[in-house]
Amino acid sequence: MIARFVKAFPVVVLFFSFSLLVTGEETGTLQKQSENVSERRSQLTKQKGANMLEKVIESDKEWRKVLTPEQYTITRKKGTERTFSGEYHDFKGKGIYRCVCCDLDLFSSGTKFDSGTGWPSFWAPISEDHVRTAADNSLFMKRTEVLCGRCDAHLGHVFHDGPPPTGLRYCINSVALRFVETN
Repeated sequence: MIARFVKAFPVVVLFFSFSLLVTGEETGTLQKQSENVSERRSQLTKQKGANMLEKVIESDKEWRKVLTPEQYTITRKKGTERTFSGEYHDFKGKGIYRCVCCDLDLFSSGTKFDSGTGWPSFWAPISEDHVRTAADNSLFMKRTEVLCGRCDAHLGHVFHDGPPPTGLRYCINSVALRFVETN
């Protein structure tokens, strides 16, 4: 057992070191920057049909205009926020989590659970066509990446160690989400 730990330890250290390098910005700053771009993002999603699954395809320059630097790094460049640093990892509000890029409904608070990983975790998306998955073999690991079904934003990863009824754990970056409260 110790031999397995010693073997896996460098990979774990590399992963968390990479996470720290990628984010670089404090979450408090994110709130202020998000407020500055929310109106532009709203206009973009209205133009693209926010209630339809019509693909949203924008240039790199356009994504940089509507996203904060941290949102851009995580959603468009496949970054990862630091563990336990995200706004929604311990959040208990009732509502819908939407894609920060295109405003598509992704997850419901009814499927959110505390996985202890430091990222918001869900056992199912709102709709199977609202997210898609792709193989991710980066960082010397085999994982399954989760992407927005409309704009291909990187959201996080899905693992097969979640609770019933699906047994899945969608481990999602808070920065990739926007919460909308429901009654």
